[in-house]
Amino acid sequence: MKRGLVWGILFFVILGHVWSYKIEYAEDWYQLVHRHLYEDPDNVLENIYYLERALRADFANPLNAIAPIKDEKEWARYRALFRMHVNLLLVQQTLILGSNFDKQQAYFYNYPWKWANLDSLNKAEAIYKKAFGYWKDAQTWSKQATNNPPLWLDNIQYWTDEQYRMETGELDYQKIIQHQLDRLESVRAAFKAMGPKTY
Repeated sequence: MKRGLVWGILFFVILGHVWSYKIEYAEDWYQLVHRHLYEDPDNVLENIYYLERALRADFANPLNAIAPIKDEKEWARYRALFRMHVNLLLVQQTLILGSNFDKQQAYFYNYPWKWANLDSLNKAEAIYKKAFGYWKDAQTWSKQATNNPPLWLDNIQYWTDEQYRMETGELDYQKIIQHQLDRLESVRAAFKAMGPKTY
């Protein structure tokens, strides 16, 4: 009887430690994001969920930040760069998700499924338009980081590179998203023009 009670208490103590870690900080959510060689909608939606949670969550203490933080200026720049980077990742993931529903070309033999293809294009268009919002937020946070003094933060120099590329116009998702929407519109027009005589 005593052994069973001891084993029961030990089981709950160990089990309590297994479930005790709660994901609550932005950095924790960010670290859950993963990349696959082949992206499927489930993985992309999971990443989008984690990234959106990272944007809504509070930051961890500067001692637990991804980069070493020494003062308030570095802390302000780190937070702006983090939000900019997360929004850029959201743009990328949203474009990948949209491409899963996008029909790159309207083939004549797809006429029997014309309605399904048009529905898929509508989904892709809505997803691509969502990417515009993330891009605008990334630009806002990039400007916020620019307002802070240019500081070198170890471990996140890639984020600084992204910010520089945005400032110089080398990284412009506005053009990429618009190109996708323009191409999608031409594919949609080709599907709408299909009829029994074109098949």
